[in-house]
Amino acid sequence: MAFVFVVILAALALFATEALPVDVTAICVMVALMLVEPVTTIVADAGLLSDPILVLHQPGDGVSPLARGLSGFASTATITVLAMFILSDGVQRTGIVQILGRRLASLTGESESRQLGATVGLVAPISGFINNTAAVAILLPMVTDIAHSGKISPSKLLLPLSYASMFGGMLTLIGTSTNILASQISAELLDHPFGMFEFTQLGLVVTVVGVVYLLTVGRYLVPARIDVQDDLTAEFQMGEYLTEVVVREDSPLVGETVQEALAETDFDVDVIQLVRGDRTFLEPLGPKTIQAGDVFAVRTDRDTLVDLLDAEGLDLIPEVEVDDEELEAASERQNLVEVVVAPGSSLIGQTLVTSNFRSRYDATVLAMRHGQELYRRRMDRVRLRIGDTLLVQATPESIDRLNINRDFIVAQEVERPDFRRKKIPVAVGIVAAVVGLAALTPIHIVVSALAGAVAMVVTRCLEPQELYDAVQWDVIFLLAGVIPLGVALQETGGADLLADLFVLAAPGLPAIVVLGLMYVVTALLTNVISNNASVVLMIPVAVEAGQQLGANPFAFVLAVTFAASTAFMTPVGYQTNLLVYGPGGYRFTDYLKVGAPLQAIFAVVTTLGIAFFWGLAPA
Repeated sequence: MAFVFVVILAALALFATEALPVDVTAICVMVALMLVEPVTTIVADAGLLSDPILVLHQPGDGVSPLARGLSGFASTATITVLAMFILSDGVQRTGIVQILGRRLASLTGESESRQLGATVGLVAPISGFINNTAAVAILLPMVTDIAHSGKISPSKLLLPLSYASMFGGMLTLIGTSTNILASQISAELLDHPFGMFEFTQLGLVVTVVGVVYLLTVGRYLVPARIDVQDDLTAEFQMGEYLTEVVVREDSPLVGETVQEALAETDFDVDVIQLVRGDRTFLEPLGPKTIQAGDVFAVRTDRDTLVDLLDAEGLDLIPEVEVDDEELEAASERQNLVEVVVAPGSSLIGQTLVTSNFRSRYDATVLAMRHGQELYRRRMDRVRLRIGDTLLVQATPESIDRLNINRDFIVAQEVERPDFRRKKIPVAVGIVAAVVGLAALTPIHIVVSALAGAVAMVVTRCLEPQELYDAVQWDVIFLLAGVIPLGVALQETGGADLLADLFVLAAPGLPAIVVLGLMYVVTALLTNVISNNASVVLMIPVAVEAGQQLGANPFAFVLAVTFAASTAFMTPVGYQTNLLVYGPGGYRFTDYLKVGAPLQAIFAVVTTLGIAFFWGLAPA
């Protein structure tokens, strides 16, 4: 048991600090649990330990610890979540969410109330049927655009977008991966898996309460961190960092290519565009040979500019304001956009240098925002994180490629010609069939979801080569890694011990109060670590606590499930919170200010709702 608690504490520390990606931490946990028995067996055989340490099974039970350790990969929850990613992607590629969003956005005008109502009113129901992280990623460009068109700070809408997606995720079993994982654990411990609409009535209650909060109290608590500006260069405060220089006849750069000049310089400078005569060139600029009289738009700071002019034989062009209009003069279409690093992006943990961003995407990063931190110089060494927002200049063709790249979310709406609009009825019908089969027949959700995934490919809503891109593999490996931790907690008696401590900490309190405390503890834990890890750790404890109190253990399972899917108080508590962190320019404390009252309200509403709908008396 002691070993399991050491592993849990180490995992909690790694989850909270993100010293390693959460999926890597989960796999490390799985490997540690599988290694401890064979390693301690060797040590025991050498006489250095009395007995081997068993964490995944009991002595003589005939259960394979290897099978238990790898059970996360064979778990119905893991497979179901994988299939749901495919279903969600099939729906996304039809463009139906964007179509709904645009129609709703056309009705909002410049009214902040209508914009806020449209945002939360659209994302909540959608999140009940497609992955809520995907729903936020799809709607983020639309929400940003309607905020700018209405002269409202996007910060006022993006945090409500994230929160409302969490409400909506609690409407059905398939709303979040957390619900699916909780269903499997509940089935194993109580022989009570969740039905498709098992908790929809409570989900509707918390969604209504949450929406009312966001439209009233929350509206005034959510800050306007990003000032509404007419152009992106002003929004990123680039005035002092963009300028134009001309190459002198005696410049040592004459005859070199732009790529050679940038590689040889030690200055923090980016060449954004080249003006030669009456022609303007964007990326790729690297192969261009520099000529006397060339005019370059550059990104650098004032101190560096002074040194650059002297060293490289350049002259400053006075009284030139490099703004959106100047930077987009070379193209008939938009070539300056905000790009958000998406969940599961291959760039997470990399820098602009290690990812070879400029040549890889034919795009130049002018600035970077993480929360309220704004980088406009020395960006090349900053490690990219989920939700980081990059101000990018590129050709329209490069922007189109960024828009279809799963590593990014272009935060302004860019028309995608590859939407399969003719497949909308088919994709929606497939999801409806998956939901209907799981809800109305004995067919298990994992079977109907896999059948739906196959149907998406057979009907060409998805192409076969798109299947692997549809899956957020970090979530799959996270699930596979943490599931054995729940097994170890049960097998070693750790869950019993934690339940004992939980009950002892609340002596003589009514069951409904203990239920509320279970919600609060889980919510606090989820705001620091992964929501899926919270479910794995807390549901076994919740079941034991309910049984010790002589109460309905399923009620305690539901409290944990709802708490684990509503992490409002930190940006790291839920992927959707991270996704809007950069685009909204938020501070860490903004989540606490807006989310803490909402978390407290939900603790009361959820606890009373569970007691009302399911009762606390044992079945």
